[in-house]
Amino acid sequence: MELSTISERIKAVRKHFGMSQRDFADGIYLSHSFFAKIETGTRAGNHRVYELISNRYKVNKKWLLTGKGTMFDENQPDPELLELLDIMEELDPIFKACIIQQVKLMANLHRMSQAKTERLIEQSKEKTESQDAE
Repeated sequence: MELSTISERIKAVRKHFGMSQRDFADGIYLSHSFFAKIETGTRAGNHRVYELISNRYKVNKKWLLTGKGTMFDENQPDPELLELLDIMEELDPIFKACIIQQVKLMANLHRMSQAKTERLIEQSKEKTESQDAE
């Protein structure tokens, strides 16, 4: 499906992330009504709006403006990570520090669990190989 207008391409980006117009507009600091007019094509966007979309959602600006190339820059953002960043921006510094510490602890536990699982798999393979050799 060819997206011939900027408004169609903006809508495609929003739908890709499964976001409402309101949430998408909030993510680029626009009012819902202003964004809705841009998306429906009843009002033209401007350079600032396109920059915000490109930067916030890692949209390939050339694609957004011309339809040429791919929708996203190489490193597409994770919508859940974007949501987490929005939440973190609203928190007091003490809460941010606490959450960061908890995430670090959870990441360490995850790595230790993965390492243990890998050791168990390796031990199981070695045991199977030694039994097969007998």
